[in-house]
Amino acid sequence: MEETDTKGDTGTGLVDITIIGGGPTGLYGLFYAGMRGLSARCIDSLPELGGQLMALYPEKDVYDVAGFPRVLAKDLAKALIEQGTQFGPEIHLDEWVEGLSQNAAGHLELTTNKALRQTRTLVIAAGKGALKARTLDVPGFDAFMGQGVWTHVKDPEQFRGRRVLILGGGDSAFDWSLGLHEICESLTQIHRSARYRAHAHTVSLVEKADADGGLDLRPHHELAELHGTDCITAATIFDNRSEERATIEIDDVIALLGFVPSLGPIADWGLELEGNSILVNSRMMTNIPGVFAAGDITEYEGKLELISTGFGEAAIAVNNAVHVVDPKAKVNPGHSTSSKVFRGK
Repeated sequence: MEETDTKGDTGTGLVDITIIGGGPTGLYGLFYAGMRGLSARCIDSLPELGGQLMALYPEKDVYDVAGFPRVLAKDLAKALIEQGTQFGPEIHLDEWVEGLSQNAAGHLELTTNKALRQTRTLVIAAGKGALKARTLDVPGFDAFMGQGVWTHVKDPEQFRGRRVLILGGGDSAFDWSLGLHEICESLTQIHRSARYRAHAHTVSLVEKADADGGLDLRPHHELAELHGTDCITAATIFDNRSEERATIEIDDVIALLGFVPSLGPIADWGLELEGNSILVNSRMMTNIPGVFAAGDITEYEGKLELISTGFGEAAIAVNNAVHVVDPKAKVNPGHSTSSKVFRGK
């Protein structure tokens, strides 16, 4: 989803609630904000909504979400995006919050890499923090970033008929090798060892495709250099056991090396922290008035890091934020089946 602003301005106006994080917890928080009639905004550092479901393991099955005996991560993300955005919140992607302060009117101000955004309340649902793709310190890697070097797959058709090199040994790398090899002119996947972090069944399917000649899977191989002037034309890879090098012709590199979570500037906002987690009470309140947190980024006695737990924490955080925005409003949202906002839907 592209960055949008349902109010027709730049998204810098005052909203009732801002949610940092567009993963499952943040999206469910957006849904509750809309159901309670709050004007809402979501800010996420990734280029698309869905959080780790989309960025790390889109093709992986999820089994522990209520109502879904089994669901693909990307399908769960799509359903959460539809649910969370149905009330028209502002969505700001490829954006991260750098500073938090309070203005003279008593409103919270979020300084991001793009704008100064005002909000009455804030819910931090940033998982383990901002996710930044791991990169490699090899010649040509940074130079071709976004122009032949990619850290995620947004549209598989982008690689149709092209020569692709995939880096990585996790779920995303194997999922995309399996998903792309039939539309690419050629596909090579390399990983620094023969021990993979991906699901065993997916690995077996990729290994079979390799045996059948549909792709080239090379364990114990690493990237040494990318070649090209205006675009990538080749890559030099090497066997880390023998140091033997080989140069292969390619058009694209998909580096699926995982993401590095970091609290980043959040650590400097004056929040009470325990390690890399934000301490909250039973209402998901932090020590800063008007600021709540939910999901994996939180810590309290008995905490469980589960998607299902995040859903409940998001509901608690948002409904208590409602009471901050309007002290006369009830914290308890009541039953959704009798909510006025769904009449006629």
